Amino acid sequence: MSKGAEVPTKVRVAAVQAEPRWLDLRAGVQQAIELIEAAAAGGAQLVAFPETFLPGYPWWLWLDSVSWGQGFFARYRTNSLTVGRTEFRRIADAARRHRIHVVLGFSERCGSSLYMSQCLIDDRGVLAGVRRKPELTPLEHRIFRAGEITEPYVFRTDIGRIGVQGGSEQLHLPARRELERTGAQVHIVSWPGFIIARDVDWGVRVNNAATLWYAVVGNLNVIAACSVMDVAGSESRRGGVEPAKQLVRGPGGHSRIYAPGGAELASPLPGHEQGILYADLELDLSCESAA
Repeated sequence: MSKGAEVPTKVRVAAVQAEPRWLDLRAGVQQAIELIEAAAAGGAQLVAFPETFLPGYPWWLWLDSVSWGQGFFARYRTNSLTVGRTEFRRIADAARRHRIHVVLGFSERCGSSLYMSQCLIDDRGVLAGVRRKPELTPLEHRIFRAGEITEPYVFRTDIGRIGVQGGSEQLHLPARRELERTGAQVHIVSWPGFIIARDVDWGVRVNNAATLWYAVVGNLNVIAACSVMDVAGSESRRGGVEPAKQLVRGPGGHSRIYAPGGAELASPLPGHEQGILYADLELDLSCESAA
């Protein structure tokens, strides 16, 4: 084949669908390491985790009274992940040992602030970068600080240009345009899980449609990782608050992998089932080595 010709290369990817170890960073890191090991054993070169998988999405923000929810904040902050610290290094080491790229969604603790962050760790265990979600919902603003709009959407790796975004960003057109502008080949969206609140189920349909939109209109490979939930992150069990069960129904898991154009590349798991989705993406990596 002549020099410069397109060479489609298969890249095996994985999307996690699992319930986090709510408000327990140490247990959550161990769970993440086990999922990294499982994904690598399945042949994946990249594995994507849900939004704020460590230490779980703060669903209490959507439930009951503000004063009730404040009771969880101290625990949430304490169990958030700090980049470069011991628990973070354990995850990076797992990526290195198993030769797999990891896109991790986590609540990032930096000084006195919390961010809804995603990071990409390459298969050598090197941090390629951290992106802090700039588009927060009004409720998320209560505990998280918004990241800068200028932070990177796309990371260059030896398995392609990987774009990352948090869940609700999918509903903002500028976010999709930025991915297209920066030339993403694979778009990873980290969702916290889809719940049915107050008997309104539009969230599942709209959020899945937003994910699919990127594959169809953006012509992107899309990996959507999504958490499984047990009554909104088990806050009702730990806090003994009955209203949570009345406000929210799970199970929440809707992980998907799409090809450009919208074809599903992996059979979805039932919403309550934990596991890993796998798919083989065809990417042109001929330009990556020269990038």
